[in-house]
Amino acid sequence: MIDVIIVGGGPAGLTAASYLRRFHRSCVVLDAGHSRARWIPESNNCPGFPQGVSGEALLRRLRDQAAAVDVAIEQATVDRIVHGGDGFEVLAGERRWQARRLILATGVTDRLPDDAWVEPAVASGALRLCSICDAYEASDLAIGVYGPSAAIGAHALFLRAYSSAVHALPTDDGDGGAAGEEARTVGVEWLPGGGRLAFDGRRCTYSPPGQAAVGFDTVYAYLGCDTSAAIAAAAGVELTEDGEIIVDADQQTRLPGLYAIGDIVSGLNQISVAVGYAAIAATHAHNALPFVARAPV
Repeated sequence: MIDVIIVGGGPAGLTAASYLRRFHRSCVVLDAGHSRARWIPESNNCPGFPQGVSGEALLRRLRDQAAAVDVAIEQATVDRIVHGGDGFEVLAGERRWQARRLILATGVTDRLPDDAWVEPAVASGALRLCSICDAYEASDLAIGVYGPSAAIGAHALFLRAYSSAVHALPTDDGDGGAAGEEARTVGVEWLPGGGRLAFDGRRCTYSPPGQAAVGFDTVYAYLGCDTSAAIAAAAGVELTEDGEIIVDADQQTRLPGLYAIGDIVSGLNQISVAVGYAAIAATHAHNALPFVARAPV
């Protein structure tokens, strides 16, 4: 029985683990290795990196920081969480861990086009996932906004503040409703729906049905995302209608001792926000655990 299990080895989970070890608490990070941060080719709004930092480089730095205080990291994909009288049991295949407190930092997984070109397109900046993160770098570029018509109107409107050449690329024939109308009012061009998105090695192109392909300097994909929140829900955690975990001001769920941080909870999906959640949850968990006086050296 250790003090805290952290499920998820992204920026939120690694930050929480570093805090807990610096509180002299025992903890383990269970990491499936699929942090959303690994997709970031270069983040320019992550505090402390004026020249930008890639997601992989940031994760390496956070792992190094955690290693400096002897954080244990295990490669594991969690299957089940069991809430018992003394704490929590976490199961991953045949392996299991027990802890008095549990922090979920499993994030979300973006739904992306099912094509082999997606990874190189993201790496080159031709395909992007977060306008809050990097729309500044897309200023005055020819921008496409790809996804269901009901979802992309608001995103296209947001991006219209960065460029005069914003195009909505709906995956269906909808008009986007009120958000779509507002976007068109401020100059967003709404292309025919159901077209094919492709990548030519330099730019993404969109081919409306029966029409020639249109090229863009960058395309933002908004196809939704998946989470592992169902595992938490099965343990008794309450979710929003959108499938996000509901937490209080201390990042604690309705189950005392079970916390959730990062993109898996409601809020702004940003690294700076995730590490802030981590600090709050780790500090509260430490203070809620039994007091242990430091022995003389």
